[in-house]
Amino acid sequence: MSDLFSSPEWEALVAHRPALAATNLRKLFADDPTRGTSFSIETNGLYLDYSKQLVTAETMNLLVAVAEAAGVEAHRDAMFAGEAINNTEGRAVLHTALRQPAGATVEVDGQNVVADVQATLARMREFAEAVRSGSWVGFSGEPIRTIINIGIGGSDLGPVMCAQALRPDMADGLTLNFVSNIDGADLAAALATADPASTLIVVSSKTFGTIETLTNARYARDWIIGAFGDEEAVPKHFVAVSTNEEKVAAFGIDTNNMFGFWDWVGGRYSVDSAIGLSLMIGIGPEAFDEFLAGFHDIDEHFRTAPLAQNAPVIMALLGVWYRNVWDYRSHAVLPYANDLARFPAYLQQLDMESNGKQVTRSGEPVAVETGPVVWGEPGTNGQHAFYQLIHQGTSVIPADFIGFAKPRHEYDEHHKILLANLFAQTEALAMGKTADEVRAEGVAEELVNHKVFPGNRPTTTLLAESLTPRVVGQLIALYEHKVFCQGVIWDINSFDQWGVELGKVLATNILSELTSDDPAAAAVAAGHDSSTCELIRRVS
Repeated sequence: MSDLFSSPEWEALVAHRPALAATNLRKLFADDPTRGTSFSIETNGLYLDYSKQLVTAETMNLLVAVAEAAGVEAHRDAMFAGEAINNTEGRAVLHTALRQPAGATVEVDGQNVVADVQATLARMREFAEAVRSGSWVGFSGEPIRTIINIGIGGSDLGPVMCAQALRPDMADGLTLNFVSNIDGADLAAALATADPASTLIVVSSKTFGTIETLTNARYARDWIIGAFGDEEAVPKHFVAVSTNEEKVAAFGIDTNNMFGFWDWVGGRYSVDSAIGLSLMIGIGPEAFDEFLAGFHDIDEHFRTAPLAQNAPVIMALLGVWYRNVWDYRSHAVLPYANDLARFPAYLQQLDMESNGKQVTRSGEPVAVETGPVVWGEPGTNGQHAFYQLIHQGTSVIPADFIGFAKPRHEYDEHHKILLANLFAQTEALAMGKTADEVRAEGVAEELVNHKVFPGNRPTTTLLAESLTPRVVGQLIALYEHKVFCQGVIWDINSFDQWGVELGKVLATNILSELTSDDPAAAAVAAGHDSSTCELIRRVS
């Protein structure tokens, strides 16, 4: 609702900021001995500690009032009910149906979509078991030992992130590789270590028309045909995740080995659909079912918990607090788990493609800033790179820290060092170090200012028992719903992505010029600006 930002609820929140600007986290903790637990939420084994955020109980009440005024609960209920909340494309938004248990009912246009989801999952399980057991063999009778997933965007970021996060669950003797970039170096690296006889290629493209994916797939197809000298090898080494049966068949893939999904599943919300086929093959159907159960855990929490005790809602409101009231423009996600190395990149698409919008659902200019820049790296690597700026830079960067009580490896000493760093960093960011504390350490006066830490840098800590398939599903769903709530508050459609279209159209035009007899002349004739014309001339 575009009038939210002139509402009494919003004005009260903005008017509250000076009270927080006049205090700091040191004082807030000193004044409230229970703050460390009272500003926390625990759900399904996931612990959210937001006590190191620059908020008070009054702040949270004001933020929840904003969520209520924005209609977060009504929009949430509409999404779960299958209403066409993606208004610019006239579609329902039902990634939550992908993880509903068998027997549940969610109807779209009179059709129970959960039954369709379960039917697809059953086919995926059967196929995954065939590959894992060795009963699916390649053209020469070899069992599959390498899976190459070819996709881009949502058809790549989710599966590759989860495959790394769940390395301990991967089948022995099975290698998963992912190719997304149109830079041929990406495909070349994957093919260089693969044996055509034991390689299965999963081509993931809803329309089977994405230029990057199809170009990589065509060259992989040539690689398979070249190895066997027979086009009949293609159906034994390729499967498709797509909805375009005609194009899949024309490529040479048996449409019996095509796994589809639905227009109410956006690409960045699709890892728990057939887009996760390569992941299911890698970790097995049982672990994939646990992965789906983790999503459902948070779906149910988000659907039923009061706003003030609702983890995704609280995370969303904190983001709005900093983006719109404090004008903090970026947000760091810092997993203290090396296997979550790709999680920040995954969240970049989820958050920035969803909420990087400049108009409201009705097409009017937005009233406030939307969508922070999301970035991050695993700890402790990031500590030796960009933490200097987070601690002592002139920009305040709110951050999420993610950690796990127990590792899934045998190196306990390593894990204790990792956790010590995680807890130390959030404490240091919150509390800082004063000039008097620096002087008390005997530091020379000329160095005192260099060693002062301002503190008051807001962080949230997410803790779980271990990085299991279920927990990975929980983390993804947590951020999905956070992004959704922020979109509701900003009155934007979080489920379209028109901003990626212009570059695609121009790239197609420029490609035709680059492949012409005289690219430089073609560029000039096309009316490009002088910079683009010169760049084309220099590579032609």
